[in-house]
Amino acid sequence: MTEIGQTLIERRTDLIQALLQHIQISLLALVIAMFIAIPLAIAVTNHHKLAEFFLQVAGVLQTIPSLALLGLLIPIVGIGNVPATIALVIYAILPIFQNTYLGITNIDPSLKEAAEAFGMSRWQKLFRIELPLAMPEIIAGVRNALVLIIGTATLAALIGAGGLGTFILLGINRNNSALTLIGAVAAALLAIAFSWLIGVLQRVKLRYSLTALALIVVGSLGYSGYTAYQNAQPTITIAGKLGSEPDILINMYRDLIKQDNPQAKVVLKSNFGQTSFLLNALKSEQIDIYPEFTGTVLEGLVKLPAGQTVPHSANKTYQLAQNLLQQQEQLTYLKPMAYNNTYAVIVTKKFAQQYQLKTISDLARVENKITAGFDLEFMDRQDGYKGLQKKYGLTFKTKSMDPSLRYEAIQRGSVNLIDGYSTDSEIRRYHLVALKDDRQLFPYYQGAPLMRAETAQKYPQIVKSLNKLHGKITDAQMRQMNYDVNVKKKSAATVARQYLMKHHLLRGK
Repeated sequence: MTEIGQTLIERRTDLIQALLQHIQISLLALVIAMFIAIPLAIAVTNHHKLAEFFLQVAGVLQTIPSLALLGLLIPIVGIGNVPATIALVIYAILPIFQNTYLGITNIDPSLKEAAEAFGMSRWQKLFRIELPLAMPEIIAGVRNALVLIIGTATLAALIGAGGLGTFILLGINRNNSALTLIGAVAAALLAIAFSWLIGVLQRVKLRYSLTALALIVVGSLGYSGYTAYQNAQPTITIAGKLGSEPDILINMYRDLIKQDNPQAKVVLKSNFGQTSFLLNALKSEQIDIYPEFTGTVLEGLVKLPAGQTVPHSANKTYQLAQNLLQQQEQLTYLKPMAYNNTYAVIVTKKFAQQYQLKTISDLARVENKITAGFDLEFMDRQDGYKGLQKKYGLTFKTKSMDPSLRYEAIQRGSVNLIDGYSTDSEIRRYHLVALKDDRQLFPYYQGAPLMRAETAQKYPQIVKSLNKLHGKITDAQMRQMNYDVNVKKKSAATVARQYLMKHHLLRGK
């Protein structure tokens, strides 16, 4: 409880921001779903076959896994609030449409006949008889939809849309149960609060319900408009992948940019997702800069010329990555830092000693005893598991898992081999062994800022600021910084600033 209280105090500003983002995206999705589902349900009340068809379609859409739906939307509409909102709207349509349709069609037919006998028009009958009688059922559908939206909206953090999911992801990634619990409890309390509020609307008169719903609409659209206006202002958006290391780097980028240009508006999007998410966001101008590694560029972002192989030289790897990014993607790759955050194949010290494992080649002796836990990106990369199969001739039982869960899995004995990075703090924390890459499968992985060419041309001062990190940060220094964040629970911003000041890259204030 003490740790949770301390975390709440330290991150209260971040929590409020995440809460507002969560409310914004949830209400916006609810409003759009209501505008689609309620009129559509009213329109098909006298067309039962058509209504059944729409119910079936909405039901099928709701069965699509949320991650799969987000993955399908990203190539079409990019990353951020738009795909998250679309996905939430799709999930919310069914309960609203279904309850509206049933609420109207289940009204006692004698009441409708009486309305017709009094000479009411179709619209008079709808607004004076049908909607007032069906309103409790409609609001119940809205209530169910909103609770569903608030719970599902935690996944929006995976694609850079923010919200309370950022706390959950950050907690899982850093093995910080306090952060995970804060995010989960906050989302649950938010769902309970809005469910209670809408429940109140079920018990009041129609005009009050409509007034409250109108206020929700106006408030949601107004806040979304204000946010869009704010985002339209000149801003440098810097994003990072999942993990403490990218979080440290993007904070360094911000501090260096702000020092040289105090008036610059810099926005950070930490734990933005996998490589493909960030590259798509960069190319679609949703972000301006993110730290990328030279080996990742050559193995996953560009096409190597015919006959070209990945060099086993740090400088040649960077030069080739820089040239191909410029030629193929029109992206500017700034100068790299010193440390080499290459892939590592990791086992426990006990397992290594038991079978005398020192190199990756040694795993051939114990293939049948291995159950590996790899993240999805490593599973599908030529410098990952595919490379282990091709270059080392290794094939063993594998489980795919989120990067943040690998170390926990090997600690619990669920797996006995995992992928990781050479600068991971967990190697030191859990006394693990990174096996030597004796056949040089893994290329050099030096981190450097990646940005669009037009951004580099428009803001030459930013290029100059970020190039101050060229040749800085050793392997040992990065491992220590990761350890400070993941184990000592220091904030990435604090660790980044301390390094910059200690090495005279940032002036003290």
